[in-house]
Amino acid sequence: MKFLPYGRQHIDSKDIDAVAATLRSGWITQGPKIAEFEASLCSYTGAKYAAAVANGTAALHIAALAAGIGKGDEVITSPITFAASANCILYAGGRPVFADIHADTANIDSAQIEKKITRRTKAVIPVHFSGHPCEMDKISTIAGKHKLIVIEDAAHALGSEYKGGKVGNCRYCDMATLSFHPVKHITTGEGGAVLTNNRELYEKLLMLRTHGITKDAAGFTNAGPYDGAWYHEMQALGFNYRITDFQCALGLSQLKKLAGFVAARRRLVKLYGKHLSGTPGLTLPVEKPYGKSAWHIYCVRVKNAKTRKFVFDRLRENGIVAQVHYLPVYLHPYYRKLGYKKGSCPNAEAFYGGEITLPLFPDMTPADVVFTAKKLKAILERV
Repeated sequence: MKFLPYGRQHIDSKDIDAVAATLRSGWITQGPKIAEFEASLCSYTGAKYAAAVANGTAALHIAALAAGIGKGDEVITSPITFAASANCILYAGGRPVFADIHADTANIDSAQIEKKITRRTKAVIPVHFSGHPCEMDKISTIAGKHKLIVIEDAAHALGSEYKGGKVGNCRYCDMATLSFHPVKHITTGEGGAVLTNNRELYEKLLMLRTHGITKDAAGFTNAGPYDGAWYHEMQALGFNYRITDFQCALGLSQLKKLAGFVAARRRLVKLYGKHLSGTPGLTLPVEKPYGKSAWHIYCVRVKNAKTRKFVFDRLRENGIVAQVHYLPVYLHPYYRKLGYKKGSCPNAEAFYGGEITLPLFPDMTPADVVFTAKKLKAILERV
């Protein structure tokens, strides 16, 4: 039987050679490939600074801490996202506030953000769902009016573009976070990064990813003289969120192929549209004129949860490993215990009720897309 996962990494001989060369170099962890990878991320996105870390959740966590989020602070984010987008607020001591989404893009609605702002609101974390950019100009304007920090969760969006610039350039935000998990656009195995154009935030990020320790003599706060080059200071409660040199060697190799990966995804999405457009009972994803999606995932919608369960099961029976993205975060049991209630974001709940993620990854063939579309249409005819 044909087996199609919803997402999968592409690793070739050049990637393997890059990792092997680094392993042979004598550097396993804090070596030169990390800085090289960070510089390449900046070159690609247009951001001034990048701090690479152990994973995308670590990136969100230290971004929240660098933003100064703490006890009593509220942070507005999207309910249609992986739990980490909201969990990072809890890690920092703040309270997530969920604003509803646009029904078509599944991105947070800027008008709903403004309605949720209170005197306790400290920041906004918009999520570029599936790679489609949020309305960042509107969000940035709202944040500026209310003096809020903006942290873009761009885990789905490396390679996406917004109004002519790369997502991650931090033109409309204070920081942007990335993930390099294997199903993302490029992979380092596990890994992530925080991008920023603010030098002060960047220096905080570097310290937070390494136990809160600095070795920069210019920033020492203990009185000198210092005994020697070994001297360092822990100035904040940080974490061991460091990434390794060989992971960054893989990331550098992968980054060279990113444009090809995105182009392949976009071709496959266009083919899906050709074969699924007009299918009764099926809603296809959209791409707004202001953005260019890197298409991390391809999300279609059916009528309701009962139909979704039938279609989902039949797809998997045919070797098409569909997925669902996502249960609204506030409906997870942990969040329900914190007092979050069903019904607070109707668009998000309706989206979740009918969403199915179809296979999409660069190594898919046109025949794979045609096969998936044909099976999906046949199953819908049985509903």
